[in-house]
Amino acid sequence: QVQLVESGGGLVQPGGSLKLSCAASGSIFSISVMGWYRQAPGKERELVATIANTGTTNYADSVKGRFTISRDKAKNTDYLQMNSLKPEDTAVYYCNARILPYGGFRYLELWGQGTLVTVSS
Repeated sequence: QVQLVESGGGLVQPGGSLKLSCAASGSIFSISVMGWYRQAPGKERELVATIANTGTTNYADSVKGRFTISRDKAKNTDYLQMNSLKPEDTAVYYCNARILPYGGFRYLELWGQGTLVTVSS
Protein backbone atom coordinates (compact mmCIF):
# COMPACT_ATOMS: atom_id res chain seq x y z
CA GLN A 1 0.00 0.00 0.00
CA VAL A 2 1.35 3.39 -0.98
CA GLN A 3 0.76 6.37 1.26
CA LEU A 4 1.89 9.92 1.91
CA VAL A 5 2.81 11.13 5.38
CA GLU A 6 3.24 14.82 6.12
CA SER A 7 5.02 16.53 8.96
CA GLY A 8 6.19 19.97 10.01
CA GLY A 9 3.05 22.02 10.58
CA GLY A 10 2.48 24.17 13.61
CA LEU A 11 2.05 27.66 14.98
CA VAL A 12 4.37 30.43 13.82
CA GLN A 13 4.39 34.21 14.13
CA PRO A 14 3.96 36.45 11.08
CA GLY A 15 7.27 36.77 9.28
CA GLY A 16 8.43 33.42 10.56
CA SER A 17 9.34 30.21 8.74
CA LEU A 18 8.24 26.59 8.68
CA LYS A 19 9.32 23.59 6.66
CA LEU A 20 6.86 20.88 5.69
CA SER A 21 7.87 17.38 4.65
CA CYS A 22 5.98 14.73 2.72
CA ALA A 23 7.29 11.19 2.55
CA ALA A 24 5.86 8.63 0.17
CA SER A 25 6.15 5.04 1.34
CA GLY A 26 5.22 1.62 0.06
CA SER A 27 5.88 -0.27 -3.14
CA ILE A 28 6.76 2.65 -5.39
CA PHE A 29 8.08 2.31 -8.92
CA SER A 30 7.94 5.93 -9.94
CA ILE A 31 6.69 9.32 -8.81
CA SER A 32 5.92 11.86 -11.51
CA VAL A 33 4.76 14.97 -9.67
CA MET A 34 4.72 15.93 -6.01
CA GLY A 35 3.09 19.02 -4.67
CA TRP A 36 1.33 20.90 -1.93
CA TYR A 37 -2.18 22.26 -1.73
CA ARG A 38 -3.87 24.13 1.07
CA GLN A 39 -7.36 24.77 2.33
CA ALA A 40 -8.24 27.64 4.60
CA PRO A 41 -11.47 27.64 6.64
CA GLY A 42 -14.44 28.33 4.40
CA LYS A 43 -12.36 28.29 1.23
CA GLU A 44 -11.67 25.91 -1.62
CA ARG A 45 -8.53 23.82 -1.69
CA GLU A 46 -5.89 25.61 -3.77
CA LEU A 47 -2.57 24.81 -5.34
CA VAL A 48 0.51 26.02 -3.48
CA ALA A 49 3.41 24.47 -5.38
CA THR A 50 4.37 21.46 -7.45
CA ILE A 51 7.62 19.86 -8.53
CA ALA A 52 7.91 17.44 -11.43
CA ASN A 53 10.29 14.53 -11.82
CA THR A 54 12.36 16.78 -14.07
CA GLY A 55 12.74 19.33 -11.30
CA THR A 56 10.41 21.83 -12.92
CA THR A 57 8.53 23.80 -10.29
CA ASN A 58 5.29 25.73 -10.29
CA TYR A 59 4.03 28.14 -7.63
CA ALA A 60 0.84 29.98 -6.84
CA ASP A 61 1.31 33.73 -7.30
CA SER A 62 0.51 34.30 -3.65
CA VAL A 63 3.58 32.33 -2.48
CA LYS A 64 6.15 33.12 -5.17
CA GLY A 65 9.36 34.42 -3.67
CA ARG A 66 8.42 33.20 -0.19
CA PHE A 67 7.94 29.42 -0.54
CA THR A 68 10.34 26.91 -2.06
CA ILE A 69 9.48 23.35 -3.01
CA SER A 70 12.22 20.75 -3.31
CA ARG A 71 12.46 17.02 -3.69
CA ASP A 72 14.74 14.19 -2.61
CA LYS A 73 14.10 11.47 -5.16
CA ALA A 74 16.16 8.89 -3.28
CA LYS A 75 13.93 9.32 -0.23
CA ASN A 76 10.65 9.77 -2.17
CA THR A 77 10.20 12.92 -0.14
CA ASP A 78 9.41 16.49 -0.95
CA TYR A 79 9.70 19.60 1.15
CA LEU A 80 8.01 22.97 1.30
CA GLN A 81 10.13 25.70 2.85
CA MET A 82 7.85 28.55 3.84
CA ASN A 83 9.40 31.92 4.69
CA SER A 84 7.94 35.34 5.45
CA LEU A 85 4.71 33.69 6.52
CA LYS A 86 1.55 35.78 6.65
CA PRO A 87 -1.70 35.25 8.55
CA GLU A 88 -3.39 34.53 5.21
CA ASP A 89 -1.13 31.49 4.81
CA THR A 90 -3.04 29.85 7.66
CA ALA A 91 -4.57 26.64 6.33
CA VAL A 92 -4.41 22.88 6.34
CA TYR A 93 -1.64 21.91 3.94
CA TYR A 94 -2.02 18.69 1.96
CA CYS A 95 0.68 16.77 0.18
CA ASN A 96 -0.21 15.38 -3.24
CA ALA A 97 1.65 12.97 -5.48
CA ARG A 98 1.16 10.94 -8.63
CA ILE A 99 2.66 7.52 -8.01
CA LEU A 100 3.10 4.42 -10.13
CA PRO A 101 3.24 1.39 -7.83
CA TYR A 102 5.32 -1.64 -8.69
CA GLY A 103 3.20 -3.88 -10.87
CA GLY A 104 0.78 -1.07 -11.56
CA PHE A 105 -0.39 0.10 -14.96
CA ARG A 106 -1.32 3.67 -14.23
CA TYR A 107 -0.32 6.51 -11.94
CA LEU A 108 -2.39 6.93 -8.81
CA GLU A 109 -3.13 10.34 -7.36
CA LEU A 110 -2.64 10.26 -3.59
CA TRP A 111 -3.22 12.76 -0.82
CA GLY A 112 -1.71 13.08 2.61
CA GLN A 113 -3.78 13.50 5.74
CA GLY A 114 -3.05 17.22 5.99
CA THR A 115 -1.03 19.28 8.43
CA LEU A 116 -2.23 22.51 10.02
CA VAL A 117 -0.19 25.67 9.62
CA THR A 118 -1.28 28.61 11.76
CA VAL A 119 0.32 32.02 11.33
CA SER A 120 -0.63 34.25 14.23
CA SER A 121 0.89 36.56 16.80
